[in-house]
Amino acid sequence: MKKNSTISALFALMATCAWTQEQDSVKVNPLQEVVISDTKFAQSKEKSGKIIEVISAKDLEKKTGQSLATVLSQVTGVEINGNQSANGKNLGYYIRGGKNRQVLILIDGIPVTDASGISLEYDLRLLPVEQVESIEVMKGAASTLYGTGAATGVINITLKKGTKKTIEGNAYFNIGSNNTADNKKYNGQDFNQGISVNGNFKKVNYFAGFNSTETGNMSQIAAPNTLVSYEEDRFSRQNAIAKFGFKATEKLTLNFFGNYDRLKNGYDLTFDNTGFNDTNINTTTSEQFRFGFSPKFQYNKGEFVLHSGFNKIVRDYQEFNSFSATTDYSVYESRNVVVDGVNKYNINKSFAVILGVNYQFNDMLSETPFGNIENQSTKFNILDGYSTLVYNFDFGLNINTGARLNNHSAYGNNFVYNFNPSYSFKTSFPLKLVASYSTAYITPSLYQLYSEFGNANLTPEKNATAEAGFETQWLSKKLRLEAVAFYRDQTNSIDFFYDANTFEAYYININGTNKAKGVETEVAYEVTSQLKLNANYTFTQVDKALDRLIPKHKANASLDFQPNNRTLFNINYQYFDARNDVFFDGNTFGVTGVKLDAYQLVNFLAQYELVKGRTTVFATATNLFNEAFTENIGYSTRGRNFKLGINIVL
Repeated sequence: MKKNSTISALFALMATCAWTQEQDSVKVNPLQEVVISDTKFAQSKEKSGKIIEVISAKDLEKKTGQSLATVLSQVTGVEINGNQSANGKNLGYYIRGGKNRQVLILIDGIPVTDASGISLEYDLRLLPVEQVESIEVMKGAASTLYGTGAATGVINITLKKGTKKTIEGNAYFNIGSNNTADNKKYNGQDFNQGISVNGNFKKVNYFAGFNSTETGNMSQIAAPNTLVSYEEDRFSRQNAIAKFGFKATEKLTLNFFGNYDRLKNGYDLTFDNTGFNDTNINTTTSEQFRFGFSPKFQYNKGEFVLHSGFNKIVRDYQEFNSFSATTDYSVYESRNVVVDGVNKYNINKSFAVILGVNYQFNDMLSETPFGNIENQSTKFNILDGYSTLVYNFDFGLNINTGARLNNHSAYGNNFVYNFNPSYSFKTSFPLKLVASYSTAYITPSLYQLYSEFGNANLTPEKNATAEAGFETQWLSKKLRLEAVAFYRDQTNSIDFFYDANTFEAYYININGTNKAKGVETEVAYEVTSQLKLNANYTFTQVDKALDRLIPKHKANASLDFQPNNRTLFNINYQYFDARNDVFFDGNTFGVTGVKLDAYQLVNFLAQYELVKGRTTVFATATNLFNEAFTENIGYSTRGRNFKLGINIVL
């Protein structure tokens, strides 16, 4: 049952009371903080021409009990669809009217992808947030620095590494419920636990960790009414990570990493409104193997960094075939190699030149009931050269401009560029103005090029983004306000063609331009050292071709109260506007469009440090008013749930 009036009243009261501590609406660090995403090298936010959202380690500590998708969905301008659904549900990443294929994911500065996927997207469900050190989110086209996929945004995830202590351990355990709004089983159905060890001894630093997550009690497909009960689709995930760093000399540092991630879950047949989508047969397993090497060399006038990584992902599916009443088996396997060498040379204290070369290799194979794809013929490589000039004038003007020449083994060359000026007033007027124009591209995937529906003549999708905004701080920096307006063009999009008469089907580039525009705003106010407010609002308007699962209006607000340095209370509010969705109707054999209702969520957190610096306990209540809502037509969402947990530093 909807409780919009009650929740709206509570939100108004929350905004009036204003108690918070830099948390759940995702706090952006002050201008003095360091960011890396817009140059690949550390620089102060004051000199950055982008408004980059930073989620620090301290912020993540205050988000205990949340998933990585839930944390990201609170960032200004970011929507992670599926973060409120059953854990095995696929996620959709939406930034500035773009979705998964247009959002690039980096892990420790290295692009990650599943080369066997239809659109080369990476599955964020593979990563537990407990192994994450910090996150930067940079919105807008960024292919000049990062290449393919960085069309609407870059999510740069840094995993944990060794601390300054010689040795330190950490263990945590969480237990919670996992209900829909119609289910009120408050026994343990959501378990998350892990352990890690890390340290720093002389020239060596290290980190090793293991995480395990198990959930049940929810079906992916939503039951049509309370009289029907669908079977649960269980989810499990195991993650192991090891990182090792060695300071060979004062100027040379060698870093190595390796991780293994595995998830397994049940799933239902795709919703088609027939009522026959629930099944206890379907299961899928995904395994990821990653390792790499990242040396860094610093010299008098600059530094050189080499990011290299190998990633192998294997996905298999056992799926009920309703036509033959048998079980089909499919497997997809991909390999991805990335080598990115980049050098920053400081000509003087104000002017720097960044030069880089990027190489990527991707291949895939698949075995399905519809045919096999061999990796000997299903592969491509990319070799790009890029440069960026960074100039910081003494009077406050900063310029970041660059270009990239993309060379692809399938379609040839492609050129992108960016121009990003900003101006910080050096007087007593605390204001920074930012603007940029940048272009981006998205390479066709291996599946789109070489599968049974492939088209070897595909060329890249192209994007161009213009944006302008400001950031200002008042009241001795206790009040911070930022806003950015953007406009994006998308051309040469890749789509699927099907002829109902000849049954001919393949991928094509489509003519025409699709547009997206909007405004992203955020405000943070420190009322006192104990009471703080953080809120953001995003307006996004897209053309009809892009208008699926994108809320026109979205807002987050976080109000925290910290009565002392060991206790934290937080209440968080989220508003999601109505969205359009579509599905294939098995009754009419046609595609049906639907309008999903707007919804609001209120969440609560209490956290207490039992033993200072050693033991912390927490309790959460999510969807406090048990609102029934829909993220995707036909799929379940979480109702009111509770979670308890403990974190111990050893």
